[in-house]
Amino acid sequence: MPNREHKHKGKAALPQKLCANCHRPFYWRKKWQRDWQNVIYCSKRCFNEKRTHAS
Repeated sequence: MPNREHKHKGKAALPQKLCANCHRPFYWRKKWQRDWQNVIYCSKRCFNEKRTHAS
């Protein structure tokens, strides 16, 4: 059985940010590859629930 290198390195190898709404960490997704620097919310739900008050 040949020793194969795994292409998938896991979430630890992906860039991470904190969501501006829920303050939870979220990781890079392929669908965000062109616009990663502008992504600030982890989901559509957080985007729609933008907090207007300090928590």
